[in-house]
Amino acid sequence: MTVRYRNACAAVFLLLLSAAAQAAEPAVPDPLPKLSADECAVWARELSFAQSVADHDAAAFAAHLHDGAVFGAKSAQPQRGREAVAQGWAGIVAGKRMKLSWYPTMVAIGGEPGIAYSSGPALYESLAPEAKQRFSLGAFQSVWHKGADGVWRVLFDDGVQPVRATEAQVAAFREGRRQACPQG
Repeated sequence: MTVRYRNACAAVFLLLLSAAAQAAEPAVPDPLPKLSADECAVWARELSFAQSVADHDAAAFAAHLHDGAVFGAKSAQPQRGREAVAQGWAGIVAGKRMKLSWYPTMVAIGGEPGIAYSSGPALYESLAPEAKQRFSLGAFQSVWHKGADGVWRVLFDDGVQPVRATEAQVAAFREGRRQACPQG
């Protein structure tokens, strides 16, 4: 192997390593879109849903779920139905081992006015004193359905596998949360 060949291989390796590291970093969200009043209603409902977990309020959490909710929609064994989802999330809602927080950065309603999509980042915080990795960042995607009573409830939910987060990424997550919907 020549020196030139080794240097070229090392350069390619470093480029691939750099690209892999960038791919593992959660993407910086695009500027917020201008949303309709109905999309802002879903935005507010998503924030309320996240607040139910922050408040450790199992009843409020369950009230955000559609009767036929499917969580872990991409998994081989998703949780199906309000009761199963509420039971499956009881430990997260209790917040004894892990704190989960999230907020929307996008909400969209298409040609069906009673169905909405929301997505955004999610922060996982291990509460175990011996945790080697305290913070991880992921993302969520939810599909909401507006019931005959006019209330939006989560019908489908899934997420992106969280990855280790740096202090700067945690700070960016916290700074990125907006209460006000970017209404157009």
